[in-house]
Amino acid sequence: MNLVEKIQELKRKRNAVILAHNYQLPEVQDIADYVGDSLGLSIQAAATPADVIVFCGVHFMAETAKILSPAKTVLLPEEKAGCPMADMITAEELKTLKAQHPGAAVLCYVNTSAAVKAECDLCCTSANAVRMVQDVLKDEQEIIFVPDRYLASYVASQTGRNLILWNGFCPTHARILPENIAEAKERHPGAEVMVHPECTPELIRLADKVASTEGMCRYAGESKNMEFIVATERGILHRMEKENPGKKFHAASKFAICPNMKYTTLEKVLWSLEDMVHEIVVPEDIADRARRCIERMLAA
Repeated sequence: MNLVEKIQELKRKRNAVILAHNYQLPEVQDIADYVGDSLGLSIQAAATPADVIVFCGVHFMAETAKILSPAKTVLLPEEKAGCPMADMITAEELKTLKAQHPGAAVLCYVNTSAAVKAECDLCCTSANAVRMVQDVLKDEQEIIFVPDRYLASYVASQTGRNLILWNGFCPTHARILPENIAEAKERHPGAEVMVHPECTPELIRLADKVASTEGMCRYAGESKNMEFIVATERGILHRMEKENPGKKFHAASKFAICPNMKYTTLEKVLWSLEDMVHEIVVPEDIADRARRCIERMLAA
């Protein structure tokens, strides 16, 4: 029995569902039941009858899955798989920022820990952040946005709102430079440029389409164009190529790799199911408060 067959057998035995983020290794994406963005995967898993969720992603994603599926066992195959951006703000630091702006509404990106979400009024994704500010928080005088200053900058440019920012960012997206786009355009002059809103404002200005990972995948399928330069983590190209045979996708930068997203391997998925590791536990009081901030977004 090969590795994939062993994983499938154990998955059935454990009544498990395997989730893989768009940035995971190709072979990990290929054994997953669902491939997608962090929140979408957590919502899909909550709707399944599975007892166990194996989340091939990073820590905050598995926490979100646990918050939305408190009765399910959530496993993270690689316990060292964290998110540098999420780690750039703590609950204590956010409390200090809130004390400096006591009347402000607090909006957090889904790329945050459960403890940070518990301190927030509303959650958002890269796909709906503009709508959350424009519609849900339209009557708020002040809005704190944490932790991604680049996503916040994009939201501010689209809404005309002045947001109170935190100095966080995604190192992988920040690594993609305007000159990378220029070089890629020289090599592929007919290609459309898709840029993730976690990228710098300088990069976003060069985009034909600004979109979340799911938005990029959807646009790649809908566009009549046959060639794309993709400014986000390179792992997403595997899914795009699978879903759009005949179309060509080029990474904006060879350096757009998140090492934490590559920690998870097929072997670690197997070991996770064999030994039921590493289980994600979110304290009930934190989970309850974090869930309210996510549910308010889902209800909007």
